[in-house]
Amino acid sequence: MAEISEPNYRSLFDRLARYGQEHLLALWDRWTPAQRRSLAEQLAQVDLELIARLWEGRLAGPDIDRLLERAESPPGVRLDGSGLPFSPAEARQVGQQLLRQGRVGVILVAGGQGSRLGFSQPKGMFPIGPISRKTLFQIHFEKVLAVGRRYGVRMPVYLMTSPATEGPTRQFLETHQFFGLPADDVVIFCQGQMPAVDGQTGKLLLEAAGRLALSPDGHGGLIAAMSHSGALQHAQRRGLEHFFYFQVDNPLVPVCDPRFLGWHQLAQSEMTTLVIAKRHPLERVGNVIWVDGRLYVIEYSDLPDELADRRKPDGSLLLWAGSIAVHAIRVDFLARMAEQADQLPFHRARKKVPYLDSQGRLIHPDQPNAIKFERFLFDLLPYAEGAIVVEGDPKECFAPVKNASGAKEDTPESVQTQMSALYRQWLRSVGAEVAEGVMVEISPLFALDVEELREKIPAGTSIRQPTYLG
Repeated sequence: MAEISEPNYRSLFDRLARYGQEHLLALWDRWTPAQRRSLAEQLAQVDLELIARLWEGRLAGPDIDRLLERAESPPGVRLDGSGLPFSPAEARQVGQQLLRQGRVGVILVAGGQGSRLGFSQPKGMFPIGPISRKTLFQIHFEKVLAVGRRYGVRMPVYLMTSPATEGPTRQFLETHQFFGLPADDVVIFCQGQMPAVDGQTGKLLLEAAGRLALSPDGHGGLIAAMSHSGALQHAQRRGLEHFFYFQVDNPLVPVCDPRFLGWHQLAQSEMTTLVIAKRHPLERVGNVIWVDGRLYVIEYSDLPDELADRRKPDGSLLLWAGSIAVHAIRVDFLARMAEQADQLPFHRARKKVPYLDSQGRLIHPDQPNAIKFERFLFDLLPYAEGAIVVEGDPKECFAPVKNASGAKEDTPESVQTQMSALYRQWLRSVGAEVAEGVMVEISPLFALDVEELREKIPAGTSIRQPTYLG
């Protein structure tokens, strides 16, 4: 968009007044020309009609209560390989074929800051390797590189950042030469933003003079961002048929697991979700449910306790499947949905958002004062034909690092402990003797899985001290 050199106060006021948002100009006379231009440029990107409809609840998603009345366990593959008329061996073979043919690309969502970790940089730059101190980015990129080497292909990575993380992420990855991936195989694009509104009035908030309070539009913004940035078209030109999607905070993601991809392909699913069996009814994960032939994800906060604890005749949970934000998605399905991305609902989240009051003072609220609007990628599921879930073992696939040291769960220490426990298990399964509790780390470039490790570690190998295999 061309820069607005001299914002017209009257035209801005008239546009804002139609939606009851003229308060944004109350301090206009105090601002510098640059601050006025900044606000005018931001407002040019804001759909005020959309904000009004969201505030009034005219763009609500599906009726959650009605969905839950008919909720059933989702179809798909359980941890023992049952659930579909295809064996794990068949799925693995089909997935390997997709990978060898270069039909799979990776989507990595990395828009978050490390603030909850007490880390001032993008979360992908957080050092999580138990011994190596490799960052989340390095671990994920090395997995992609290792998969590409195994199957003899170049595997592109589509990396979604946010306005807050895009610059530092680009600089970090360029400085580290994309951890071995060709630069033209890493496509970085930025998600959109949505303005926050006051939780009592629906008024847009200013975070500073001439600057709206904006926040990323959620991982569901991926669809529009990939299309508008050209990333989706890049994937289509590369002949990709499937994306493997995941989020940056989980270092145990089994990137492009061939069995997962194979079940996705064999089921002719447009979108397949990796899930874990909930450890208890009220576990704080999204609940994948099956309603009238469609998959949905219901947030834990929207699931009544009575329904969360409902059981099947065998005593197991009816709603057992917890979402961990790992998906296989057909490229043509994502392209189709890019043409109707406005159908995805926005979710409302109450947050603490600093803002300028009517006197221009910056207020730091001590309670949630604002509503942010976000779209979630899992809301694609009801539109996907043949959608299924595949159960994974949480000890092997799910260790998100979310909270600073000292929290109850998902801390750097708990994640490193889980990573090391998995690698000890791998080593013992190939005949190595590993002392209990000793820290171990295995680079993806050394071994992607137990089968590859077996080729490199002689049976009887003894590990008694912290060991990095890289």
